[in-house]
Amino acid sequence: MRTLPPMTQKPQTPLTARLVTALGASLVLAACATTMPPAATPPAPTSAPAAATAPAVAASPTTPALAAAAATPATGATPATAATPDAGRGGGRGQREPPPPVPPVPSVMPTPVTPIVSGTAPSPDPRVGLKAGYWDAAQAAWNMRLVSNSPPPVGYRGITNSDLAFSGHYAIQGNYNGILFWDISNPAKPVLAKSYECPASQNDVSVYRNLLFVSSEGTNARLDCGTQGVPDPISKERIRGIRIFDISSITDPKYVGNVQTCRGSHTHTVVTDPADTDNVYIYVSGSSRVRSEEELPGCTDGPIDDPNSARFRLEVIKVPLAAPQNAAIVTSPRIFNDLAPPPRRPNPAPAGGAGRAGGAAAAGAAAAGGTVAAGATAGRAGGAAAAGRGAAAGGRGTPTGPNQCHDITTYMDSGMAGGACGGYGLLLDIREATHPTRMDAAADINMSYWHSATFSNDGTKVLFSDEWGGGSSPRCRETDRLEWGANAIFTIERGKLVFHSYYKMPAPQTELENCVAHNGSLLPVPGRDIMVQGFYQGGITVFDWTDPKKPFEMAFFDRGPLDATRMISAGSWSVYWYNGMIVSSEISRGLDIYELVPTPLLSQNEIDAAKTVNSNFVNVQQQTKIVWPPSFALAKAYVDQLERAGGLSAANLASTRSALTRAEGQTGAARATALQALGTSLSGMASGSSDQAKVGLLVAAVNDLAAQR
Repeated sequence: MRTLPPMTQKPQTPLTARLVTALGASLVLAACATTMPPAATPPAPTSAPAAATAPAVAASPTTPALAAAAATPATGATPATAATPDAGRGGGRGQREPPPPVPPVPSVMPTPVTPIVSGTAPSPDPRVGLKAGYWDAAQAAWNMRLVSNSPPPVGYRGITNSDLAFSGHYAIQGNYNGILFWDISNPAKPVLAKSYECPASQNDVSVYRNLLFVSSEGTNARLDCGTQGVPDPISKERIRGIRIFDISSITDPKYVGNVQTCRGSHTHTVVTDPADTDNVYIYVSGSSRVRSEEELPGCTDGPIDDPNSARFRLEVIKVPLAAPQNAAIVTSPRIFNDLAPPPRRPNPAPAGGAGRAGGAAAAGAAAAGGTVAAGATAGRAGGAAAAGRGAAAGGRGTPTGPNQCHDITTYMDSGMAGGACGGYGLLLDIREATHPTRMDAAADINMSYWHSATFSNDGTKVLFSDEWGGGSSPRCRETDRLEWGANAIFTIERGKLVFHSYYKMPAPQTELENCVAHNGSLLPVPGRDIMVQGFYQGGITVFDWTDPKKPFEMAFFDRGPLDATRMISAGSWSVYWYNGMIVSSEISRGLDIYELVPTPLLSQNEIDAAKTVNSNFVNVQQQTKIVWPPSFALAKAYVDQLERAGGLSAANLASTRSALTRAEGQTGAARATALQALGTSLSGMASGSSDQAKVGLLVAAVNDLAAQR
């Protein structure tokens, strides 16, 4: 665990000199922030769910009480259509006309493309110019392979698929019409184990043991999970907050409670406190308008100097594991105080073909050099869309910094969290889970909307993604600079964020493809920081950011546009590693599962070592330290990395590999003796290595193997 500064927090003064540069801050509804469309009255259900009242929970004068939960609604494999036939279709993302009907699912899905396998990026890039299609779009793959595509079930097609969580051998997929539970024990043939109809946006999901938490932010979601919506502007039937389910039986989830919040829950993050094993906590990120106090007492839509304002604060929910129905808000930390409004950048002008290649390096070098005058940086960068929702005054008087986060990634093993908060990236101290405090903040004129965060496994780096255009726009065109809608990579030095570089999926996309940086996760490759990330219809990119100054792409998968005549939202909302697989929630096409293939950039031993890391459940925004069990694959992976980097001589590499092979063929005391001898030999090689740290990891891996019985 890394040593952090003391918990006492110095006054949070406005960032002026420390601004790297700043983003645009117009209030734009992000794609993944879309609320549900107005509801139409659906056909009467065959059996209406009965209402049930959850036990009341006391609330402070400024904290809404726990809302009444509904009894488990009727569910089934083929639910009734959502509030409207196209509710959530493409997220309802600003489209001016209804999308066309979803074409029938083929009886046999198209055969996945055979990936190109090489140590250098293919040229020309096969992602450029792919044929459009719903189920039959052309594909391009490099160094990774599509294993399966599972279309959404009836009742969920044409409705936005959102985020993923994992439990056991199940992938749990949010959908604006409910929740899908996929059995992925056979990655080549996932099976839909359960569909649970419960419309809401975004229905982001997370799990902790037997509990499932689901976000609701739109105004049309009902407490009883009904499909008729909530037409009244003020209603006690509305749910905006967190739903809680007991999923002890995946095929029979129980809706056990909910917590209402003033601004709903756009996203949320599970947080554990090592000192409190009886409860789990949830950080709620809600970025919608503040509800009427008549609908939910305690909701005040005040400015930043109003201590009771529902803006400018984070909600922390405590969930008793033995009684989740008693969950309630316990604190509302004001982590946004004293943040200056980040400067805007101009709207983008066509940059021409040269702008894409030249922009990232120039902007990155300038930002890395320290403080840059905002005006000068904006002029050099050429401008981009000001889409920083939540980064201005929130419509209240004097301009301020953000008043809510889009998403928060916690990393309790390091005691930190990364808050992606519209106009800023925040570094938080979360060692006291219920009272997070701000350690540092950064803004960058090239970052339009700070969307999500990912830490390196050792906690010394953090990557923030930028959802420029909100995910509803084509932001990967030839004319779009590579530092816009990208990732910004920082090191964490003495509790401060230090910028180094940008990374963006490099292939230009068309006007028909919504494309920008979105959700991804680390791959558990030992000794390296490798991430897989979705770029909506820009596809999936795998990149190495071990050197924060020189990130590089090492694999990809992409499809052509969903439609050949207009932009309809599709692509990878989120893509995460889980127990040896890469799983993606495809907005329109369902659930995709991928695997990596060995290449000069990633060896089979590195892939095998990654597959030794297994978890009982995973929420990517609840990051945990990756620990590799002792294995020969782990030791061989380090040897491969030393060879790739020239860290050991050819003779030392050959002798090490021979010794590992011999030891692997032995058992018991003979194996232990052979590995101990190898560890001693490797220790002697370290002084002559150009990568002594990596040799140290190899020695530790060999010694751990020797200690096994």
